[in-house]
Amino acid sequence: MDLESPGHPAAHIPPPCWTRTEDRHNPCYVCHREGVAPNFIDDSDLQEAYAFPMPALENPWRNLFIEHPVANTWTDADIDAWVRTNNYAALADDLRAGLWDIDGDGSWAGVVPDAGFVFEDGVDIGPDGPTGWRAFVYAPFPGTFWPTNGATDDVLIRLPVPFRTTDSGQPDPTVYTVNLAIVEALLTRADVSLPLPVDEAALGVDLDKDGQLGHAGIVRYDWAPIEGRTMSYVGAARAAQDMGAVHLAAGLYPEGTEFLHSVRYLDVVDGQVRMAARMKELRYSRKIRWRGYLTLEQLAISELKEKEEHPDRLRPLSGSVEAGWHNDVGWVYQGFIEDETGRLRPQSRAESALCMGCHSGYLGAPQDTTFSFARKIPGPAGWGHWHERGGLVGFPEPRDARGRPEVALYLKRNGAGDEVRANTEMMAKLPLSAENASKMSSDISWMIMPSPARARALNRAYRALVAEQSFTYGRDPVLAPVSATVHQQVTPDQPTGLRAVQ
Repeated sequence: MDLESPGHPAAHIPPPCWTRTEDRHNPCYVCHREGVAPNFIDDSDLQEAYAFPMPALENPWRNLFIEHPVANTWTDADIDAWVRTNNYAALADDLRAGLWDIDGDGSWAGVVPDAGFVFEDGVDIGPDGPTGWRAFVYAPFPGTFWPTNGATDDVLIRLPVPFRTTDSGQPDPTVYTVNLAIVEALLTRADVSLPLPVDEAALGVDLDKDGQLGHAGIVRYDWAPIEGRTMSYVGAARAAQDMGAVHLAAGLYPEGTEFLHSVRYLDVVDGQVRMAARMKELRYSRKIRWRGYLTLEQLAISELKEKEEHPDRLRPLSGSVEAGWHNDVGWVYQGFIEDETGRLRPQSRAESALCMGCHSGYLGAPQDTTFSFARKIPGPAGWGHWHERGGLVGFPEPRDARGRPEVALYLKRNGAGDEVRANTEMMAKLPLSAENASKMSSDISWMIMPSPARARALNRAYRALVAEQSFTYGRDPVLAPVSATVHQQVTPDQPTGLRAVQ
């Protein structure tokens, strides 16, 4: 296949954006909203109209509207065996061997994923020991990323070497733990507890802001540089910060921060649905340059001006299959997806455009173009992999910034548990009774996890897309065509009938 083919010109607009709102169903608000600085984007107006550029008026996601008969050819045993096969292990070898040498220079120039996906309290262990990757537990983003809609996922973060080493360059787990807590405090704008008190004098930083270098059990969030209050990394990262090689600011990651995000099938074990070994996708991102508050605000203003002056102009996708895809706010993204045999391969330009739509830097919901880390369970309890935690069972319902129960709010506003209102299993649980709302407050798994039968059906539906290699036309597994709930075409600035909400 031609991995550099541009595909549909509006592939950066994801399938949920064509949902028929029927003047009352609003799944749009979770993404399109007023950002929190330094995200200066406010795109909440997109809740009110299908404000697409002219080339996007026709929905390119045709897989939503057709049957995929091959999905019915696999038995439960077939699909269970498929999802239990680890397809990650061969990826690095394939890339190093130049199997996906797109530019013809004899080698792969992009990222070669190096996580071991073996965890000890969230610490990723590779063949040569810890890799620097850390898994964390987070509240699943509403809608598409609920397992009941087709996939489980995990996210790992890694800070660059200076954040993991002492002033003299020696690897130090305590230094790394503290720096991760500092980054967490900056992204969540909240104090973060440490697993054990640390010696501030040895680190040279007053972490708890009590005015002395003693033993600190928390990282105190106290960043107001205009008022003369700031924060500092520890270890070699502190020296790098002093030299201006890395930066620190609320709501932003330091340069060199990496994320690894696997999207996986659903497995059924002893009647329980859990994360599968097989990956549908592996997504990677790295922050390669710093953009401060002023620059980010100027970019947001420029984006608004561009939309007003050139509403039908499409933003070009910058990068290549090997080099990855760049956004304006300092990040590079790269993705891998299954080939027709189930082996992971680089995503094409057209397939990558979908990812860049949500990670462009011009969406109201994310923090520094990311979604998951700001949703991490606070402090030490949030470090670990889903396998170590046992999945979502017993996971309490998250609250939004206003203290509202997040899942219940989404179900009420959308009238369904997925953007295209195709999840009949979840809709059968609506409207929420007071008893079920109370139950969900302490355990969201019974609501957002599918039944074993639905999990296997979703696995079959997605495997059909793999066999067809038709991701250019959509990768959302639906069990029947959804033309009744999703527009195939819209008119310019067609009203949704909704009023923007936060």
